[in-house]
Amino acid sequence: MSRRVLISGSVAYDTIMVFEGQFRDHILPDRVHMLNVAFLTPRLKREFGGCAANIAYNLRGLGGEPVVLAAIGHDGDLCLQRLEALGVDTEPVLRCPDLFTAQAFITTDLSDNQITAFHPGAMSEAHRVSATRAATAGAAWGIVAPNGREAMLTHAREFSAAGVPWLFDPGQGLPMFDGAELREFIEEASAVAVNDYEAKLLSERTGWSEDDIASRVQALIVTRGAEGSLLFEHGRRQAVETVNVAKPIDPTGCGDAYRGGLLYGLSIGRSWLQAARLGSLMGALKIEHQGAQNHPIDRDALALRYEQIWGARPW
Repeated sequence: MSRRVLISGSVAYDTIMVFEGQFRDHILPDRVHMLNVAFLTPRLKREFGGCAANIAYNLRGLGGEPVVLAAIGHDGDLCLQRLEALGVDTEPVLRCPDLFTAQAFITTDLSDNQITAFHPGAMSEAHRVSATRAATAGAAWGIVAPNGREAMLTHAREFSAAGVPWLFDPGQGLPMFDGAELREFIEEASAVAVNDYEAKLLSERTGWSEDDIASRVQALIVTRGAEGSLLFEHGRRQAVETVNVAKPIDPTGCGDAYRGGLLYGLSIGRSWLQAARLGSLMGALKIEHQGAQNHPIDRDALALRYEQIWGARPW
């Protein structure tokens, strides 16, 4: 049985800046209609990023078989070379010589709040990448993560038509869709993964509660940062424990690390709870390192850490 995971999402560069203060001390609620603020960011670093690339990094580090369905611009060769060196399948990736690769500019404060500006660039052409063609070689799972609007719609339909179970992860792309479109995504998806803020927005736009959404899919996962995550499955709501972090460094990419662990668990036949726990472990590992793709992934060390928390090894 195939263990390939088809990942529809962005490949991007992340420019990460750290504001050594609190946003709340500078953004006044009664002045947001005339907002004009500047943040001094002494620390700056450019990292490899993008949801598809981040998820693929984590999946591959665990021993998975990620396949990236994305588009890059004329400046994207370094992203591709890095993924290929890791053993990630990038054959479907589309090159757009007249566009920039997607770029995120992220400012983080000392409470791990983030303000992000995002230039989509070549990502807007990702619908030209065929999920149908990628699925012909087999796939255990797919994921529709933040990507170009048309790519998310197209790849969702192609996964369903090809019989590939897939995870809907709207992330920052959620505001691009109206209620009818989001309901269609949910009805077609095998599972949904969102953070707690996105869960509220998804409920508002669809008119469906979390329980309503969960009743339409195999599982609904709601991540809640330091409070762990919730797994809705078979009409039950179960808390997934958070993993202690010795020293949080950078939250960028934690959600993608969680999804990488989750999808790896599913691709090797683990239960939803076991896969979600692996996601929680990967999120904790990531936050202990700067950037979305710099944390070392040691399978033996992770298996031991998993066993120490939950009493049994994941593989």
